[in-house]
Amino acid sequence: MKIVGLNRNVWIIFYFILASLWFAGVAFGAGGITVIPDWTLFVQIANFLVIIWVLNIILFRPIRNILIQRKEKITSLEQNIETSDKEATEKNEAFDSGIRDARAKGLNEKNALLQEAADQEREIIDKINQKAQADLAEVREKIAKDAEAVRASLQKEIDTFASAIGQKILGRAL
Repeated sequence: MKIVGLNRNVWIIFYFILASLWFAGVAFGAGGITVIPDWTLFVQIANFLVIIWVLNIILFRPIRNILIQRKEKITSLEQNIETSDKEATEKNEAFDSGIRDARAKGLNEKNALLQEAADQEREIIDKINQKAQADLAEVREKIAKDAEAVRASLQKEIDTFASAIGQKILGRAL
């Protein structure tokens, strides 16, 4: 609660001073020195209030304003930190999901390339097998023709070989 623009703590101090003055008068009144408040007491109270008012304007308000500004700045910075943290988390999640997607896509492409390579390998092997079969058939044909040619030439010479063998076995001319 603010009273006449002064801080509550200031009023508490003011009442404490007044109470201590009153108790001092009561406690020491029976003894030798008695303090009788006169018009200077009101001057001192006015002086105290003016000093409190001046200190409030010059010192306390600017300090309070600085503290308020600092609190607002800290609150703003904390909100910025939370926002940045959330953005960083979202970007990290997006990055991770992008990497997962890229890995999945890469794996699919790798599998597709492996399948394509296997298909090409089968085609090349089939072509090589077909060519080998064709070459083998040609070689067999050539061997069969050569064997037939050799057989035919040997067939012609069988009579001469048979007579030469017979001469050697019998030892005379046939």
